[in-house]
Amino acid sequence: MSVVLAASDTAKAPPPTRSLPAVQALEISKRIDGRPILQDVCIDIAKGRYVALLGANGAGKTTLMKLLSMLAPPSGGQLHLFGQRVTREGSPKLRARIGLIGHQPMLYGDLTARENLLLFGRLYGVSDVADRAEALLKRVDLAGRADDPVKAYSRGMTQRASIARALMHGPDLLLADEPFSGLDAPSNQMLEELLAELHRDGKTIVLAHHDIEQSLRVAEQAVVLRRGRVVVDRPTRQLDRETTLAEMTGQA
Repeated sequence: MSVVLAASDTAKAPPPTRSLPAVQALEISKRIDGRPILQDVCIDIAKGRYVALLGANGAGKTTLMKLLSMLAPPSGGQLHLFGQRVTREGSPKLRARIGLIGHQPMLYGDLTARENLLLFGRLYGVSDVADRAEALLKRVDLAGRADDPVKAYSRGMTQRASIARALMHGPDLLLADEPFSGLDAPSNQMLEELLAELHRDGKTIVLAHHDIEQSLRVAEQAVVLRRGRVVVDRPTRQLDRETTLAEMTGQA
């Protein structure tokens, strides 16, 4: 059964539109310790779009995901999420519309998976928190181990609990940074199907992934970074593995 998971810059401001994009980056840059990581990145992601973010190691994917999740501010340019400009101060209401599956699970090891989900859900004011936690635990196939401490989980089980945690508050924008890492084949398929469900439910998804073939198959738009710059922003149906790899490595 399908589970419904609803819950001084020089860049110019975005023009008014009838339907503002979920993500709009206008010449954003990011420098860390004086080193440029992202340079003049411009992307437009419509609401409900499923986007694959691709690039070789060090291309800037994780840094861009941190900016999109409001964990770090851009050094220059403007970033808008759902029509609202992201500022250094941030916005709790805007953050509440974002779900993040990152390199760290963001779970308390001494708590059970159920306790982690209940805690996270209450922090975001989820009204049906117990029912929602139960539905998500079943969806990620952790119902049978829901009351075991997370520190006793395998890498794959921890990742599945992290995915459930990211979905507890029904985010409109899901940022998934290498979410398939550590998953076995059945869990990989489960997550692929879950992301497809979210896409059908109208959620906006940005998937950073090293697997080119899977990314092009599941997503509808591909953004390729090379040395901190966008070199490709096209529908996935116009791309193949060889072309994408050549763009990633600068051999196109």
